[in-house]
Amino acid sequence: MLRRRGGRVELRQLEYFVQVARLQHVTKAAEELHVAQSAVSRQIHRLEEELGIRLFMQRGRNVQLTPVGQLFLRRAEAILGDLDRAVMEIHEFLDPEVGEIRLGFPHSLGIHLVPQVVAAFRKIHPNVKFRFRQGMYPSLIRDVVDAEVDLAFISPYPENNEQVTGEVVLTESLFAILPTSHPLANKESINLSELKDETFVLFGNGYSLRPIVWDACKEAGFTPKIGFEGEESGTIRGLVAAGMGVSLLPEMAMYETSSMMPAVVKISEPQVTRTVGLIHRSSEKLPLVVQIFHSFLIDFFNNEYRSL
Repeated sequence: MLRRRGGRVELRQLEYFVQVARLQHVTKAAEELHVAQSAVSRQIHRLEEELGIRLFMQRGRNVQLTPVGQLFLRRAEAILGDLDRAVMEIHEFLDPEVGEIRLGFPHSLGIHLVPQVVAAFRKIHPNVKFRFRQGMYPSLIRDVVDAEVDLAFISPYPENNEQVTGEVVLTESLFAILPTSHPLANKESINLSELKDETFVLFGNGYSLRPIVWDACKEAGFTPKIGFEGEESGTIRGLVAAGMGVSLLPEMAMYETSSMMPAVVKISEPQVTRTVGLIHRSSEKLPLVVQIFHSFLIDFFNNEYRSL
């Protein structure tokens, strides 16, 4: 039975517990914490005594959380996260110019857009730090909801998610990319239906660009024949350049260049676009430094950003 004794759970005990839980190893946790292994073991033992439960089970040289230990880990991480945010808010209140912004984004926006906006912001606020986190659409939503990031660029913008809020900051066109030897490679624009007999190189399942391309092909009257799948725009561009098929990619994927570059052709019919949104948790006020960055981004996309 869980019991709470007369003492108090200490912050240091929570920190040690979380580190051991993450690494599943007392010695490795001690090395990360820069303390003696005996100190970590002692604090974990005192925490278990205080709670009246076993948090870990021995598994060879490693340790494994008990079921109640897994439950306690979620609470402990939330407590430490709240404390970190409280300390950060105090520092930002005293001087928002020295805060930290945790920003999430998909890989396709990390090639040009994110470096561009961060560099522009840092010219005005040089001491603000950034922590970046890349991910696919579902993981970015989860990172925002779980408070792993403060803001996230995401595409497409999630219209019906009550846990996040934000705005569409830009809408960009998708272009057809073809091998340079393709008969349509030198045309200024094409109808997407002209590619109905081609083999397509697409992003894999879970990537937001895949359904956009798929739906556009269906609107053009055909189902794309998939020959290859990739996880990064550079891979897809390279496969197309090597003659493995054709594809559709957004404007921002064209900024990166390499020795293997395909031909880029506009699509006149149907119009194929994707939205890029900026989201944050709907239930939480943004820290001051994040509010400043958010306002900067809205102004940037309204007045300064230029597409291809």
